Amino acid sequence: MNEKTLTQLQEKTRAKFASSGSTYFAIMLATLAVVVLLSNIGASKGVLIGPIIGDFSIITDGGFFLFPLAYILGDVISEVYGFKAARLAIIVTFVLSAFASLCYLVIIALPGFDDDFGTSKQAALEGALGPVPLIVLASLLAFAVGQTLNAWVLVKMKGRFGERGLVGRLLGSTVVGEFADTLIFCAIAASVIGITTFGGFLNYLLFGFLYKTLIEVLFVPVTTLVIKAIKKREPSYAAS
Repeated sequence: MNEKTLTQLQEKTRAKFASSGSTYFAIMLATLAVVVLLSNIGASKGVLIGPIIGDFSIITDGGFFLFPLAYILGDVISEVYGFKAARLAIIVTFVLSAFASLCYLVIIALPGFDDDFGTSKQAALEGALGPVPLIVLASLLAFAVGQTLNAWVLVKMKGRFGERGLVGRLLGSTVVGEFADTLIFCAIAASVIGITTFGGFLNYLLFGFLYKTLIEVLFVPVTTLVIKAIKKREPSYAAS
């Protein structure tokens, strides 16, 4: 093996990361926070899809179509910027979600107008935002654990294989992170949105995990293209 070939092999197997002090990281962090905040609100609504086959229906919540995007963003951040940047994104999103939940409580508690419109508006706010703090508790714990595991697995795999095997680490980290996230969230949130039977809980858990994982798998080509595009545009990545 000549020196040039050896250098190329070492380059492929070396894990590189960009500096998180960039515009791209800031945009992804802001988008991640918005996605999680909207997911928390949507998750307070139970959703019944079906019946699909016979009497079988899918049980989920109103945030199901948004949350996979949070993990796709998490994958991009972890792959390009590393575990420390991913951890920072998780902490910031965690704090903002908790702050939003506190704001909902204050808004509901503030005295409103006592006419018919004011009373109906208050009832609507309580119905829409009232359960959200409990949902946020589930979401915060699930998000923190799931995203941390997702980032840790992805970065560990990158440390072993370097720039090679991007699709493999995207898929591997997704399975681990999504399962932990879905299990924790469903265990806490199921009763809040009205799921009271074990069968309903199992339906909620399995659909949530399979759906979110499938969406991420289907978006792997797009995620890969986004990652490659950001790597090319991040000067600190090319220099690392």
